[in-house]
Amino acid sequence: MPSETAIYRLEEVKNKCDGNNVWMVIHNSVYDLTKYLLEHPGGEEVLLEQAGLEATEEFEAVNHSTDAREIMKKYKVGELAEEDRVTFVKKNRWEESPTRSRCSKAMSWFVPPLAIGLLFTLAYRRFFKK
Repeated sequence: MPSETAIYRLEEVKNKCDGNNVWMVIHNSVYDLTKYLLEHPGGEEVLLEQAGLEATEEFEAVNHSTDAREIMKKYKVGELAEEDRVTFVKKNRWEESPTRSRCSKAMSWFVPPLAIGLLFTLAYRRFFKK
């Protein structure tokens, strides 16, 4: 018979965090990361900053590996209550944004090679041409 999954409200997760415990929510799952603090490759400070919070966006921004996602499973203690759940939409780094036009995207790919080519041309003229 499968065991029942514990359900936590976001307020409960916040209250679980004190000087001795670090809980957080990632993808609507609740994790007790207290025992993982010293093992976290990014340092414990990163986890402490997100303690008691919904940290999906921050977790995904780092592009965690498949191995990291596997490690998480052993720290899962439950699910977030339906009324506190949020839907995470992964942002595509190539998506259009109001502050970045297609022209600026094209220029970001065009300008660096152009600058390198110009530097090589100047260096060639200066040092190799008589």
